Order: sequence, then C-alpha cells, then structure tokens
Amino acid sequence: MGYLTAQDEAAVTREFQKLTGPVTLTVFASELGPENNAQTVSLIKEVGALSEKITVKVLNPHIERDEAAAYGVSVTPAVAVEGAKDYGIRFLGVPAGYEFSNLIDSIVAVSTGEAQLMDETKAALAGLTEEVTIKVFATPT
Repeated sequence: MGYLTAQDEAAVTREFQKLTGPVTLTVFASELGPENNAQTVSLIKEVGALSEKITVKVLNPHIERDEAAAYGVSVTPAVAVEGAKDYGIRFLGVPAGYEFSNLIDSIVAVSTGEAQLMDETKAALAGLTEEVTIKVFATPT
C-alpha cells in the first residue's frame, strides 16, 4: 500500500522540478522497532522515487552504529536530509501530516543550497557567533 495519492505524487513531482543538485535521504530504522519505522521507510522510498536526483539509503542504527553516531541519531525512525553538504536537517518519527510539506521543502532547500529566508533573517543569522541547534516539535492536533 502506498502512502502518496496520485494527486500527492503530482504535487511533489512539480516541487521536485526545482531540484538542482543531488539529495540523499538516509533513513535510520530498525525492523525491531515500532511500526512507524516501516512506515517511514516506505514513505521515504516513495518520495525518493519521484526524482532521479534523490538517493535513499536505509540503515539499521543497531548494526550501522558508527553512521548513526555520525548523524547524531539515537532514536528511530529518523531521516537525515543532505544535499552537497549536511546541513543537519533531521526528521524524527514519520514525516507525514503537517511535517510532510516540511520534508519536501527541506529536500528542495538542500538541493539548491538556498534557504527560502528573507534577507533580514539571513543577515541576523550571519551575525551569530556560535553554533546553534534548532529543534522543532510537532504533534497532530
């Protein structure tokens, strides 16, 4: 059973026309974990199939421990979104519902290397003197 409808696939494919560089989606999931591990793997594979610029890798964090540690992944499922470099974008849990559009936007952003931010925001961020980690939590309502 697919997670994306034909209408979803068409909309995502249109968004993926903006991709300029390669993207790797690395999914950390364990078959011993909760059911949402399998759901995440399936969803990410469906998304990855919509563009030849996207590569999907599925890793088991219990086996590929070094890779999980390198990505800072300690819970599953987790998805790392990388372009020409790793911007630190991670999705924990199934990136579905409201998070799905954020996943697609993240894929486009890492592909182009450009965040869709206002110039004022970019200037404020350029003034940061130390590394900052931003965590966004979402729950279904």
